[in-house]
Amino acid sequence: MKSNKNIEFNAAFDLIHENSVKRPEKIAFIDDDNVISYLELSNKVKSFAQSLYQTGLKKNDRVIICMDDCINFPIVFLGSIWAGIVPICVNTMLQKNDLKYMIEDSEANAIFCSNELCNKFQEIKDTSKKEILIFSDNNLSSTAKEFNNNLSAMINSKALKTLPEKTYENTECFWLYSSGSTGRPKGTIHLHKSLKNTAVLYAKSILKIQQEDVFFSAAKLFFAYGLGNALTFPMSVGGTSILSKQRPTVEIVIRKIINNKVTIFFGVPTLYAVLLNSNLDPANFKSLRLAVSAGEALPESLCKKWINLTGTEVLDGIGSTEMLHIFISNSINNITPGSSGKPVPGYEVRLIKDDNTEAEVDEIGELEVKGPTSAKAYWNKPEKTSATFFGEWTKTGDKYIKNSKGIFKYCGRTDDMMKVSGQYVSPFEIEAALQSHPLVLEAAVVGKLNQDNLLKPKAYIVLNTDNNNKINQIETELTNYIKNKLTPFKYPRWYEFLDSLPKTATGKIQRYKLRD
Repeated sequence: MKSNKNIEFNAAFDLIHENSVKRPEKIAFIDDDNVISYLELSNKVKSFAQSLYQTGLKKNDRVIICMDDCINFPIVFLGSIWAGIVPICVNTMLQKNDLKYMIEDSEANAIFCSNELCNKFQEIKDTSKKEILIFSDNNLSSTAKEFNNNLSAMINSKALKTLPEKTYENTECFWLYSSGSTGRPKGTIHLHKSLKNTAVLYAKSILKIQQEDVFFSAAKLFFAYGLGNALTFPMSVGGTSILSKQRPTVEIVIRKIINNKVTIFFGVPTLYAVLLNSNLDPANFKSLRLAVSAGEALPESLCKKWINLTGTEVLDGIGSTEMLHIFISNSINNITPGSSGKPVPGYEVRLIKDDNTEAEVDEIGELEVKGPTSAKAYWNKPEKTSATFFGEWTKTGDKYIKNSKGIFKYCGRTDDMMKVSGQYVSPFEIEAALQSHPLVLEAAVVGKLNQDNLLKPKAYIVLNTDNNNKINQIETELTNYIKNKLTPFKYPRWYEFLDSLPKTATGKIQRYKLRD
């Protein structure tokens, strides 16, 4: 049951205060150029919070954060929360029209951005009716009012807001925008208590995080997954987080792991596939004690390859922007490759069938989840809010199946499921089987109507090597392989070979583009 008490609580104070008192000299963050201790972080957060008020911003105002992963990101994010101002984290890779939509939709009063994004936001401002402040270290115009206090000046101000603004567990804390893979992105409103709850329920319980851990997340801070991995989790125990504004290529990932003696690595299945196809030296991973995968389901073959290569476990799980982080997960010493595992303690899940009854063991249903990290609502979208959040439950839009041991296995997004020969077919099941073939790097499966207007699977394949001169032979080999590995009617009737698959910024395959 939800508590009716709304206890005074500030999420930034919760993450900062104890660390600055108990371990002031401990390194909190290391980015591509700098390091910062917990005491320095605390002081800069308080400086930034005070500076926010000096710009004319006030409590409950909303501000956009569109910044690369660097030390300034946690300062701006936590400083805003400390001041009772609501930060909205947005993807740095978005196009101008998407950014303009988010600014106007959120009614944000200011933007804090990395220098290279400043021109883009200035162009948006020039065509917008709304007056909005833009802050970065890139002083475009000495006469422009909004650059009188640039970001560095705000962070390094001598004036401190020593006490956090009075906020409560169940009051609005920050927003994340959904990826918008099915329409316009949705502003997802999260509460002050939620950051702490993801750390307590998932990171401490499942990952067994300690202050000695060094965290590195390939997913960036503006994603729900990355925000937990690289900010909430390390700060919840006084660990150290490695940040990088660079794209997580194989070379970057290996360098960050080796140079910083990373102990917990957070990736996505696409990245694990590329890493495992790169003939890496197992010694590169000797500092790791654990790896985590989310964003999409991790195929069984990749899970087993990673464990065999590195000698460390990789825990697959499912989370969402709406639930803030992972709520079903495998656990240390209890991994079922190819599955998402069991509900994280503190969450309840259920599977709902098409007839709106609850699924039994080994029946496919749509996953719904209940837990203390759920978003409050989507901003300004009452119909979508009521369709996703009802009572204490949240619809995920994912189809799952649960076995007799209580282990949940991903079948696909509800929109991606196929009925072939009258039976539900999981695109992920076929993709995972294809990806276990040594020639296949990545695979995506969608439904296509045949000449008799019946739905059958079509596979889009990215090969490990250039085998264009053997395509017909490969198609035959893959068909026979799938028929032997799965129930025969699930084999793909068509194949199309691509250089890459369309994906969201989080690495999720955009199957709707392949269907189109």
